[in-house]
Amino acid sequence: MEKYFNESFIWESFPMLLPYVKVTFLVAGLSVLFGTVLGFILAAMKLGNSKIAQKVANGYITALRCTPSIVLLFLVYYGLPALAENFGLLLDNVDKLVFIVITFSLQFAAAMAEVIRSAYQSIDKGQFEAAVSVGLSNFQAYRRIIFPQAFVVALPNFGNSLLELIKEGSLAYTIGLIDVMGKASLIIDGRFNAHALETYLALSVIYWVISIVIEQLFLKLEKIFSKGKQVIKTT
Repeated sequence: MEKYFNESFIWESFPMLLPYVKVTFLVAGLSVLFGTVLGFILAAMKLGNSKIAQKVANGYITALRCTPSIVLLFLVYYGLPALAENFGLLLDNVDKLVFIVITFSLQFAAAMAEVIRSAYQSIDKGQFEAAVSVGLSNFQAYRRIIFPQAFVVALPNFGNSLLELIKEGSLAYTIGLIDVMGKASLIIDGRFNAHALETYLALSVIYWVISIVIEQLFLKLEKIFSKGKQVIKTT
């Protein structure tokens, strides 16, 4: 009789899962890129003087942060084609990756808007005024004084948001994308639902390694840029 748990299936799963990590990184990378751009726009709207823009940004952030990732994914995957059809556009042949990137870009933007806003507001406004008073332009003051400090403040929260995005991205398999999570499901199906525990253990190890590497990378970056910040203060 075959053992219920056989550790050899863990090692067999790694070579089958690892090639699909690149799909997971592709989804995360594109979502971070587009989400950060949109996050900057939302943060600027919140920090601006327009009451309408502030309400729009606040409403967007609240709605997206209160919507579960899987619900948002289904809304985008089924909703966008239905909406486009009203304008005579057919999105049936659009790659699933597009819908997934749109979903997580929208969600990441909501998180990044708050990260950018809080980082910007943590910097003493007197520094901007002092920079302008010694002859720097507004752009130079932001680029040389405000943004470098805000960047250091934002790094930990940016790293946490990235880790959350990578974990939430595992839901992409629910609409048929074959990333590392989707491949794990296929492996389990190929084994007739046997040794699912071993497969998920291998998958967990992969996510643990990715998360630890990213966490350590951001800790290293934070130390590097914080040292530069301390040097500026002491000179």
